[in-house]
Order: sequence, then structure tokens, then C-alpha cells
Amino acid sequence: MNIIIYSGDARAYLYDALNKAKEGKYDEIDGLIEKANDAIGKAHDIQTNMLQQEASGEPLRVSVLFVHSQDHLMTTISEKNMILEMIEMRKLINTLLNKN
Repeated sequence: MNIIIYSGDARAYLYDALNKAKEGKYDEIDGLIEKANDAIGKAHDIQTNMLQQEASGEPLRVSVLFVHSQDHLMTTISEKNMILEMIEMRKLINTLLNKN
């Protein structure tokens, strides 16, 4: 369940950062991205521990909840990559619009 929670937190921080870019509040973005990275790191650490446990021979009970948590984490990581690109595009657009 913690993987889902941390992934959801990260996603919320990322979309907040994107909204800040839309508003031109660039000074607030880095802190939000740092929080998102921290949350993703925590989720990833839990995932890695589980993988290491299974790799060492300890069987894991794979549940629908576990599969769902993996889906959340990977989706969040993919969204992070796209949101970071969107933020850069938003900065460029805002710069071009402000020149005119």
C-alpha cells in the first residue's frame, strides 16, 4: 500500500509543479519536483526490497494490490518524464509570449 501512497504523493507534487509553470511561478517548481523525486525514491526502495527478498529465495505473495501498486509507480515515473518536458515547454512558451 505504501508504494501506492508514495506514488500518489509524487504525482500530486508533479502536477502541482506543472500548474506552477502555467502560472509562471518557476521559483516554486524545483521544490515540488524534489518532493516528487523523494516520494518516488521511497516507493522504489520498497519495490527494490521486495524484489531482493524474492531474489534471495523468499517467496512473495503476489496480490492484485501489489500489481496495482506497480502500475501506479511505473505510471508516475512515466508521467514525471512527460511533465518535466511539459514544464520546459511551458517556460519556453511563456518566454516567447512575454517577448511580444
